[in-house]
Amino acid sequence: MAKLVHYLSQGSRIFLTSLKSRYGIKTYPGNAKEICQQAVNNCWNGRFFQTSTANFPQFWTRDLGWCTQSLLKLGYKDKVHQTLRYAFRRFLKTGKITTSISPRGRPFDFPKPAVDSLPYFIHSIRLSSFPYQRYLPFLNRQVKIFFEEKISPSGLVKPEHFSSMKDFAVRKSSCYDNCAVAMLARDLKAMKIDNPFSGISYPHLIIKNFWNGKYFFDDLAKQEYVAGDANIMPFVLGAVKDEEMLSSCLQEIQAAGLDQPFPLKYTNKEAPVNFIPEEYFLKDYERDSVWTHMGPFYIKLLKEVKPLLAEKHYQTYTSLIERYGNYLEVFTVQDNKVKPFRTKFYYCDQGMIWAANYLTL
Repeated sequence: MAKLVHYLSQGSRIFLTSLKSRYGIKTYPGNAKEICQQAVNNCWNGRFFQTSTANFPQFWTRDLGWCTQSLLKLGYKDKVHQTLRYAFRRFLKTGKITTSISPRGRPFDFPKPAVDSLPYFIHSIRLSSFPYQRYLPFLNRQVKIFFEEKISPSGLVKPEHFSSMKDFAVRKSSCYDNCAVAMLARDLKAMKIDNPFSGISYPHLIIKNFWNGKYFFDDLAKQEYVAGDANIMPFVLGAVKDEEMLSSCLQEIQAAGLDQPFPLKYTNKEAPVNFIPEEYFLKDYERDSVWTHMGPFYIKLLKEVKPLLAEKHYQTYTSLIERYGNYLEVFTVQDNKVKPFRTKFYYCDQGMIWAANYLTL
């Protein structure tokens, strides 16, 4: 009951914030880089980096992980460390690392515990050289529980419903989740944290189980559709480092139209993806909408293969940021027009911490 009340409270808060956004998005002055710098600065609330300034003014483990490297390049090391200390204090109280922490400081998982929470938290610790020694017993325990609860004897993520990057989707051991585990195994090898993954070759496992000769399957169901996250994150997370595979994946993403009118969509509308019931209120939110957390990752990879096309997409992002005076969360395309994503119950978020990744392109 307490969990239900918490989710209803979070849902009501997001609905009311979305309602307010319909009447005007906060705008920042200046060019795209100046706008993004202000958005990132406003995500710092004096205690931690929050994911956004509107719908999600809270700590999200994966979002910090997505942006840690960029935040460090931008000179925010002290603030990243303070954010990690904030998260540690709350995670220690609840006894586990969760997907997020509510604005009131309560750790929770949405909609279920996620495979990528522990990997991204440890990745942020390693990248930022955070002094984790005092938390070592807690981290060792979390790694042990993670390995026992989420990893199958093969080394792959168990084919159960876990929360993930595309958190409304129900997937069977997704390629993305396994790439997050590959990142965790690599990070643990470089740290003084217990490593139950030693001896497992994740590049081999991921290629063997997800690669079909042209692109990576979304999950172990191996259905014939191209998923944006499944085909950029193996390279973004360092699980696969094959240039020919990268070139092929980018080509398949383009053939599926996932980078149009700009990157990047999770899938196209025809992909047979199953979603949790809550997706009804945010129809197509995680199907064929354009997500700006993946866009910079895609553009960075594209630079290695098609630099002119990468520059074109970069300029599109620049134009959109300057048009709206903000870094928005997700867009939709209606009647050949690009618009901020909206439904009856939701209006896209703004002031995203993801702007840090645009700044370091």
